[in-house]
Amino acid sequence: MQKSERGGSVLQNREWHKVEGASANAIAALKSLVPVDLPESYYLLLAFSNGGEGPLAVQPMWLQLYPAEEAAQIQREGTFREVFEGLFVIGGNGGGEAVAFDLRENAPYPVVAFDMTNIDPQQSIRPIAPSFDAAMDLIGRDDQ
Repeated sequence: MQKSERGGSVLQNREWHKVEGASANAIAALKSLVPVDLPESYYLLLAFSNGGEGPLAVQPMWLQLYPAEEAAQIQREGTFREVFEGLFVIGGNGGGEAVAFDLRENAPYPVVAFDMTNIDPQQSIRPIAPSFDAAMDLIGRDDQ
């Protein structure tokens, strides 16, 4: 697949439960709510699969990617803002952990996981990858 096929080439030959891709309007609405320029690869993944799920080669071991509309709603409502300020939530593991960009750091913004029930960010937040592109190398794989 080509990059123009909207992010699918990265997940080729990997376990990923794909759903229909996000519309251009949904992605534009999400971009309008993000306070920084997130990696284009994140938006390409949403365009390819607006949500979906699969294994993750590091803790929390599973990724449920939130659709663009849900990520936008979480940002609008400030669901995690009070306790987890500076994190932009993009998914979870289906078992109480969220996956987010850490906007407290500089671009390319590390991807982290945090326990949604532990309100101590020092104890809760754990790194997944130093960038979204590095995280993409871990998605759809359970071999590490």
